Amino acid sequence: MVANVCMYLVHLLAGGRFLTTDEYGEFAVLLSAMLVLGVPALALQAVIAREVVLGRSERRLRTVTVQTTALVVVLAAVAVPVVAALARASIATTAAALSAAPLLALIAAGQGMVQGRREFRALAWLLGVVGILRALPVIGVLALGAGPAGALLAGTIGAGASVAVVWLGVWMTRVDRLHPRSEPTTSLDARSVLRASQVQLVLIVASSIDLLLSRTALGADDAGVYALGAIATKVAFWLPQAIGVVFYPRLADPAQSGDSLRQAVTVVAGIGVVLTVAAGLAGPLVPLVVGDDYRALVPILWLFAYTGAVLSVLQVTLLSAIARDHTLVALLTWAVVAAEVVVIVTVVGSIVTLAATAAIAGTVAATATAVYVLSSRSSTAAVESSPAAEPD
Repeated sequence: MVANVCMYLVHLLAGGRFLTTDEYGEFAVLLSAMLVLGVPALALQAVIAREVVLGRSERRLRTVTVQTTALVVVLAAVAVPVVAALARASIATTAAALSAAPLLALIAAGQGMVQGRREFRALAWLLGVVGILRALPVIGVLALGAGPAGALLAGTIGAGASVAVVWLGVWMTRVDRLHPRSEPTTSLDARSVLRASQVQLVLIVASSIDLLLSRTALGADDAGVYALGAIATKVAFWLPQAIGVVFYPRLADPAQSGDSLRQAVTVVAGIGVVLTVAAGLAGPLVPLVVGDDYRALVPILWLFAYTGAVLSVLQVTLLSAIARDHTLVALLTWAVVAAEVVVIVTVVGSIVTLAATAAIAGTVAATATAVYVLSSRSSTAAVESSPAAEPD
């Protein structure tokens, strides 16, 4: 909660107080690009948490962390000019944003170790402290009058401080409370992270593609308005994140996976309903909080929240796929995202149609993936529980 509130505060203050709509549009797009480049970090945390549950040695986990971080450094260097051109931003501003990506990999690796150990109290403190360290420098430099470049650089510096805090937490939670297990016989290297990365990538792309393309489909000012509305999507998407964090080790345990997935989906969907209704009631407050420039969001704020809610259900189902290393299910979402891109580029021309397109795509992806994963888990459980056939 603390970490998410910090990031929402960054967006609210940046969009409503410190930056113009055009500047905020650039700021928000580059933050989204940084999240896309941070996909290997999310995958690394999921893989490491899974392997800790299965009994993988920490030495091997540290090796995979170094390999993945080096890969992200290379990807960041290649991505800077490409993202700068797509976002219509300067190289310096883009580099300030994307430089955080390798640091996110190091943060995620440490969090994955603590998560896999099921030390949720320690993990909660780490998530909160990291959120504060990444957000406060951004808010501080924005208050001093810095533009997008200064704010993004401050966020990267905060991420560097977070690395030290997280790995101190890893060291402090080194305990032998779990029952010892033999080292898994399956291989573990950067390819394992890459398989999980395509699942995390489609999730991040699905939750960001509308915002990333907003400056292409809309004018600069409308893109800034849309970016502020997308905060409601981020709230509804990230607020139930703790559900997946806590359930994930159980999703990786074959004995608990099926029931845990059904419970997690039910809880996340229930939270999504509450947030969608709350956003609809809060819509009229938008002009009072951030100004009349954003009045267009009043009747459709609920739609942004709904999109985040269905994407949070998609997140849980895709996390369960990573937990069991069944990552091909992500192809369903990739197909939906491809169709969404085509519609945005060829049809969308207003804030309302862009928001509606994102909502429909999220609903289709979440429904199809949830039905497939839940049915496949039920089938697997039935096969495993059925008695062996008697010989004739």
